[in-house]
Formats: sequence, structure tokens, C-alpha cells
Amino acid sequence: MSDISPKPDYIINLYGLRCPETIMMIRKMVRQMISGETLLIISDDPSTIRDIPIFCHFMAHQLLVKEIQHIPYRYLILKKNVNQMK
Repeated sequence: MSDISPKPDYIINLYGLRCPETIMMIRKMVRQMISGETLLIISDDPSTIRDIPIFCHFMAHQLLVKEIQHIPYRYLILKKNVNQMK
């Protein structure tokens, strides 16, 4: 992944899991993170193409990178501080 920072703070491999389990696992992981940390998500679930951007929007986190041209899909999320929410 050319656009992903050299080393994300966390990586979660969701290969083989399907919705809603993928989003539940991402949410659980993000809750354990602190503001400013990044999470690299690896998945083969086509629903993540839609679900991860929606999750980031509604939870006020930033989707830094979305690579969905081929499997595995990769996403890089930046956890935002509650005070930074819209």
C-alpha cells in the first residue's frame, strides 16, 4: 500500500469474516485506541466498501486510505478525539 503510513499503530485482519462481524470487530478495536492512532483494516468482505466509510462518517473518525481495487481490501482509519467531532 503506497499511501499507508510506514507503520500503522494497529492492524486488524478480518479476512474471511462477513458483515456484521467485520464492523463489530472494527468498532471494538477502535474503542481500545486513543485519539490520533491509526488502524489498518484488511478484509475480503465486499460490504466493507460501503460500511467502513459510513462507520467513519457516523463515528467521526477519518478514513485516510481506501484501497478497494483488488482483494484484500485495505483501509486506514485515524481515530479522532471526541472534541474533534463535527
